[in-house]
Amino acid sequence: MEDSLKSKLFLKKENGWDTVNEGQKDEIFNFSKGYMEFLNKAKTEREFVQESIKVARENGYKDIMEFERLQAGDKVYFINREKSMYLAMIGTESIDKGLHIIGSHIDSPRLDLKPNPLYEDTEMAYLKTHYYGGIKKYQWTTIPLSIHGVIVKPNGEKITVNIGEDENDPIFTITDLLPHLAQEQMEKKLKNGINGEDLNLLVGSIPYKDKDVKEKVKLNILNILNQKYGLVEADLLSSELEIIPAFKARSLGFDSSMIAAYGQDDKVCAYTSLVAMMSLDNVKNTAVCILSDKEEIGSMGNTGMESHMFDFFISEILNKLEINKPNLLDKVFCFSKMLSSDVDAGFDPIYASVSDKINAGFLGKGISINKYTGARGKSGASDANAEYVAWIRNLLEKNDIKYQIAELGKVDIGGGGTIAYILANKGADVIDCGVPVLSMHAPYEVTSKFDIYSAFKTYKAFWKE
Repeated sequence: MEDSLKSKLFLKKENGWDTVNEGQKDEIFNFSKGYMEFLNKAKTEREFVQESIKVARENGYKDIMEFERLQAGDKVYFINREKSMYLAMIGTESIDKGLHIIGSHIDSPRLDLKPNPLYEDTEMAYLKTHYYGGIKKYQWTTIPLSIHGVIVKPNGEKITVNIGEDENDPIFTITDLLPHLAQEQMEKKLKNGINGEDLNLLVGSIPYKDKDVKEKVKLNILNILNQKYGLVEADLLSSELEIIPAFKARSLGFDSSMIAAYGQDDKVCAYTSLVAMMSLDNVKNTAVCILSDKEEIGSMGNTGMESHMFDFFISEILNKLEINKPNLLDKVFCFSKMLSSDVDAGFDPIYASVSDKINAGFLGKGISINKYTGARGKSGASDANAEYVAWIRNLLEKNDIKYQIAELGKVDIGGGGTIAYILANKGADVIDCGVPVLSMHAPYEVTSKFDIYSAFKTYKAFWKE
């Protein structure tokens, strides 16, 4: 009797792997294989956009500028400066009934090159960096690193750079002090063990063969770059070059149940939402997928969600539906629903003290929902109302999708944020809904394949509702 009552009344938190058969497990593993293959080609926001364009066009999506007018069933996208992307499938319901939006971000913590990066010291050539987003600086030393990005010359010529990913490429690294001489360094607090100004990339050591030239190693590096790309040092002033780990996405564990990869925050949610949108045949409410930039540094700038570029995209849809009028954009947002598809901090038993175990997201237990994020007293949070949480619960339960509702760590420990508040400020109902991650913001993050597939199912169900 007691067990029956407990079964009826207690909240169940099952391990997702206990709920799948071998056929479903194979489906999960096959989906994860596609994710890893995509991630290995799309490590930066520019690369993610380029790969997403290919996927979208293969599935019948066209640039919105190719349309004079839109109707139900049309599939469109808009590229914002090659660093963010918005996609939409026009629904059968009048758009003033609201959009169903899923929004993730495709930028990840990394090192950017400074405007004047190249220098020589004691016949070693280095590139100076400025870290981007919240990182633990010590994690970025003594690992293989690659260089990705673009260099744009004054005449408009754009050079795409990707060095360190191919097995035949050289890689780069940031050195650290050997333990034998690190007594003073190891007395420092962990956050001060490596200074930001010391995150300099080692890129060469062979001098140019000219006795009369100073900085021979720097000259040799510039000569190599000139021969390969036609560059001079001044061209680095108008470049966006990112230093990221050269690691490949790989299955993790004897059972291959997890994935280790760079940039899963938040490309794991971006990929699953993109693929979910590609699987749609038709929708009732117009479905919108956001792949945004700059979230890791506050979503500012014209490729971040704080800009008006997303509003422009929705306004263009209204224009080409030939229904736009004053205040309609505001009305559309106020009746919209959104999943802010960003990752959650997975519970790590090694560091259990920072989490409230009862309110944590666990790997392998499904999609993780954060009613609110923010810090300490919910500062900066978008706190979803109970009615919307209930609507989401109903959606997940009737589609038999495993989920957990969690918080980002203990109340006074820290916190974090997503793009949720930006759409909430426009009037939409918003809740954070993503994949739990271990080692978040590290050069190599860990996720569960079960949770990744749960995210795909969640996003697909949300759009089909």
